[in-house]
Amino acid sequence: MRVAIEAASLALTSGGLARYTSELSLALARCFSDDEFFLISDQPFAMPPGAPLNLRRGGGPRNAIERRWWLWGIAGEMRRLHADLVHGPDFAVPYLSRRPGVLTLHDLSPWMDPRWHRAAGRVQRRTPVLLELGIATMVITPGEAVRKQAIERFRLKPDRVVAVPEAAAPWMRPIVARGAGRPYFLFVGTLEPRKNLPMLVAAWREVRQRHAVDLVIVGRRRADFEGLAQEDGFRIVGEAPDSELPGYYSGALAFVYPSAYEGFGLPVLEAMQCGACVIASRAVAEAGGDAVVYADTVEELVAAMTQAATRPEWVAEWRARSLARAALFSWDRTAHATYEVYLEARRRFAR
Repeated sequence: MRVAIEAASLALTSGGLARYTSELSLALARCFSDDEFFLISDQPFAMPPGAPLNLRRGGGPRNAIERRWWLWGIAGEMRRLHADLVHGPDFAVPYLSRRPGVLTLHDLSPWMDPRWHRAAGRVQRRTPVLLELGIATMVITPGEAVRKQAIERFRLKPDRVVAVPEAAAPWMRPIVARGAGRPYFLFVGTLEPRKNLPMLVAAWREVRQRHAVDLVIVGRRRADFEGLAQEDGFRIVGEAPDSELPGYYSGALAFVYPSAYEGFGLPVLEAMQCGACVIASRAVAEAGGDAVVYADTVEELVAAMTQAATRPEWVAEWRARSLARAALFSWDRTAHATYEVYLEARRRFAR
């Protein structure tokens, strides 16, 4: 099989969409060495490091007509590549369905709260049409909760939507923390409204009145995120290179992720695979299972963070749970399940 994967999300320097596209394409090429996978985009992007020979860069628009990428450009590139199928990992597939198309719907946040996405108008308008008109042959969601939401909201046939869990990157592993600096709570993720960071800061301030624990925020700031004031013990790192993330996760007293809504919660699995104690909202229950201390209010966050600050044996227990939970997920499993969706899309398109 020759698969074209739309790679515009790789133009982003961090975040869940880029991680999903990168790790999935690497795992597909690794697991299915007899097939060919091409990353295509109308934007410049970096190839995933360590790409196997059967994962290659395809092309982009070649003329003015093809600059209308989703209408004509992808179709033209698929013809040149002789691709059998196209996968849109970022809420979209080509508008004209000349080949089977698989669309990944990561969550329903663009349609839930207008405060969460101030620049998502194109997704809000386009994706429902692609789904409801059947232009996307098959739909992948990261979990059962989003699958059920998508079926209900977009009136999709249940057998057309498949939940395929994601995973932490293989290089996310526990490492020995350097130095004995001050203990810290950690958040990693895109800085955006639905992540509930003001609530996290409020809880941390209350804990810090009694315990000397810092708060470290790591992630790309989105344009619609209102800034948080820096203060003693509170550090916003911004984007960090991938090579530094295992160190941040491994060294944290606890990873705290109070997001108001998630399709899955990939940073939670990354933290778990690095052996971090995880405190998070119930929005990530599918990823976290019984290995997360769940907290949805300031009071619950304060109680859990206080436990982490005062009980090393409690932290050790949750670290062990994290590692056991993370071992249930891998990108190779994700790739095999995704490949099955590709095969089903081809069967359905041929009918």
